[in-house]
Amino acid sequence: MVEMSVAGIALDAASRSPIVLLRDPSGRRQVPIWIDQAQAQNILAGLSGQEPARPLSHDLMVSLLAAGGMELEKVIVHTIEDNTFRAVLKLTGTAEGQQQELDARPSDAIALAVRTGSGIWMLEEVVADASIPVDAEADAEDREDFRRFLDRTSPAELVRHLSKAHPEPIVDGADDGAEIVDEGEPTAEPGEGGEPAGPDEPSAPSA
Repeated sequence: MVEMSVAGIALDAASRSPIVLLRDPSGRRQVPIWIDQAQAQNILAGLSGQEPARPLSHDLMVSLLAAGGMELEKVIVHTIEDNTFRAVLKLTGTAEGQQQELDARPSDAIALAVRTGSGIWMLEEVVADASIPVDAEADAEDREDFRRFLDRTSPAELVRHLSKAHPEPIVDGADDGAEIVDEGEPTAEPGEGGEPAGPDEPSAPSA
């Protein structure tokens, strides 16, 4: 397995759909996963580290895990089935040997992982099939833009920013590139799990 990190959120230039970008440790490959506006907001809120006035859904999930004596050890994106990425949550409890594994959408798994500092893992075959190469120079500039974006953006402003997007089903790929909200240059379109084909899912993944 490959431990991935969240490189950021981009917007598909054609459909205006958000894309979460997962990057491998070498920094040379990243996997784009098409998600929707609410999912992008949840991930960005976790990445920003800002405390909301009231707990958001994923903040509440983390609190519920803690109240139940469980913690998120890691998340694993393990396959693409029916044009959909599949992920699981690996939970451990305070009691010795207490472990659970829960099916989850990758976007929910990522939103939880960035809040808990848990590892985000992906099987090598999934990375190999769904990844795109990274332009290192452009990426360094995009990373700085992303940090400045988070520093000056409140959760309410994130909602307004993402509400400008108009997700549409992606059929033949993001041939026109992607407008970068934070970093990465997605050119393929693997989707995110649990829903019918559309902005969350790939039209023809190689996996």
